[in-house]
Formats: sequence, C-alpha cells, structure tokens
Amino acid sequence: MQIAILIFDKLTALDAIGPYEVLRSVPGWEVRFVAKSKGEVRTDSGFLGLNADYSLEEVTEPGIVVVPGGPGSRIAGGSGNPALIEDEEVLEWLRQVDRGTKWTTSVCTGSLVLAAAGLLNGKRATSNWLYLERLRELGADAVGGRYVEDGKTITAAGVTAGLDMSLHLVSREVGPEVAQAIQLGIEYDPDPPFDTGSPGKAPPEIVELVTNFERST
Repeated sequence: MQIAILIFDKLTALDAIGPYEVLRSVPGWEVRFVAKSKGEVRTDSGFLGLNADYSLEEVTEPGIVVVPGGPGSRIAGGSGNPALIEDEEVLEWLRQVDRGTKWTTSVCTGSLVLAAAGLLNGKRATSNWLYLERLRELGADAVGGRYVEDGKTITAAGVTAGLDMSLHLVSREVGPEVAQAIQLGIEYDPDPPFDTGSPGKAPPEIVELVTNFERST
C-alpha cells in the first residue's frame, strides 16, 4: 500500500506527522510526503521543515491520500490551505488520484481542500470545530465529531484527531489487532491534564479566547 501525505508551506506539523507515525508502522505500507514541487516546506511555526521527496506528477496511484490542515486555512486569502483551496493543480491532482484510492482522508482543515475539489459533496464530514460552517459552505454535510467515515472518505477533526483517524483506518484496512498493536507501540494513551479538548467541554471563556485568537490571526 502506498500512502501519499500532501504537504505544503504553513501546514500544521502534527496534522501530517501523527498519521505518518501510525501509517508507517503497518508492514508493507510505504508513506510518501508529496508536494507541488520536491523539496522542503515550512510548517506554520516557520521553525520546522518537512521534505517532500516526490512531486504531484510522480505520485499518481496512491492507495491512501492524507490531506493535512494549517492555520493559514483559517483566514481568507492567507497561505496554507486557502492557497490550496484555490490551487487548481492541487485540486485536480486530488480528483485524479481519488478515482483510484482505497481511502481519501484529511486532518483538521484539510477537509476544506477535499471539499474544494468536489470530493465531499453531500458527504458527512468533519473538520476543526471553528471551520465546520466553512466546510458546509463548500458542499459537505458537516456533522462534526472526532472522525467521520463516509464511503471511502475519512475526515478527522483538529490536529490530534489525525491519530484517531489513522488508527481507525488501519483497523478498517488490516484489522483491529494491528491497529491496537500500533497504538501500544507508540504508547498513545491520552490522559491530558485538562478536559478542554472540545468546545463542548471547555469553559465558555476558553472557547471565546480561542475563537477570538483565531479570528485575529
């Protein structure tokens, strides 16, 4: 199985690295970082670089595609995902490879890119909680949730949800035992110090703080 993780300037690192760590652990699976052009892209912090060993034209028949998100997707006209949403070369690549994928997936606001490519029309999907309405505007049935499977499409919510989505994907493709072994191998046993990981759990003042911060960036 060949997995293509699309990377681009201003992506959120964990959106790509979380699924990478899970999917690379499946025996016989090959994970490739793919970008419009070979070479380094910089993450949203600017301090971390990821290297694309393959260009879009070199990866035409992946079994699985993963589209991460990035903070740039949260402001109109910014870099990151907005550029992808308007980038016909990337959107057409996604349309073409989707015809042959077993699974087409996204993390966080990567679902906005899938939607912009027309791959989520009428499909149940999720995204970062701040962008569910935008996802709906792009034609998806934005239902929220940690991850959502609709047909061969699996979309994950914000950032860390990519780990959950990837483990679910491994379970669906090669069985729950393999997924459980990978989860144990990476010691993914969440026990956060605070129970504020979703807007339904966080205090209203924390939700407001995050919402205002995102609107200001």
